[in-house]
Amino acid sequence: MRYRRLGDVEVSAVGLGEMPLSVEGRPSESEALRTIHASLDAGVTLIDTADAYSLSTAEHGHGERLVAKALSTYGSDTSRVIVATKGGHLRPGDGSWKVDGRPEYLVNACENSLRALGVDAIGLYQFHRPDPNVAYADSVGVLAELLDAGKIKMAGVSNATVEQIDEANEILGGRLVSVQNQFSPFFRSSKDELVHCRELGVTFLAWSPLGGIGNTSKIGAKYAAFAQVANARGCSVAQVTLAWILAKGEQVIPIPGSSRPETAIASAAAAEIDLSSEELSLLDNG
Repeated sequence: MRYRRLGDVEVSAVGLGEMPLSVEGRPSESEALRTIHASLDAGVTLIDTADAYSLSTAEHGHGERLVAKALSTYGSDTSRVIVATKGGHLRPGDGSWKVDGRPEYLVNACENSLRALGVDAIGLYQFHRPDPNVAYADSVGVLAELLDAGKIKMAGVSNATVEQIDEANEILGGRLVSVQNQFSPFFRSSKDELVHCRELGVTFLAWSPLGGIGNTSKIGAKYAAFAQVANARGCSVAQVTLAWILAKGEQVIPIPGSSRPETAIASAAAAEIDLSSEELSLLDNG
């Protein structure tokens, strides 16, 4: 496994997105644990989750508790593993998502996440999504307070625009470590944010890099170049997709979700694929 920088620490170039293990269509707990363990076996040291990765508000923290159990039952050293979680989203229980960026809510959410993860300080804590009813500065200001209080070790924002990235970094006094935005062959409109992160030296975490749950198989059908490169290399379209995203910059880390050990291992292996300039040009335009 290759590694990249996240703040002052080194993490795997490909992370694990935990969401498929906690939302609708999730596998059994035993299969979910095997999937996380398989990622760890493959060298993954960055696991991304959120308090809202669950079926409803009644089981908020499901994903965090699952990750905590996976780490405690792994049986090998996990000291290098960084768990990233997020606050500011809600799951009403009807399959939808709602936001809550009120400072008092975020403070409470962080405390709940600390308990769910069973840690004294969260490795990376991210504001999940801007709340149109709350000033962005007020929400991000909580991250600064949590950093100062030692509740979190690193701070990031998710689903942010270029302007919000700059605002967050200013509020955090230059301590913004990551931006987690959607980026995939299907969704390339975060390119400006990706480039801006490179300019700032901030890690860009690409969520849903394979298009989201159930969409991986559609990549090659919609974008023939990805299937062409995969066939020529003898690897999967998903692996080519992750390698393409990794080639966007040394500050980029895709965090594909997996619900089976086999896909978790395959995703991690994508970090070893070096695409040529010709292949990258083909994929960029394909």
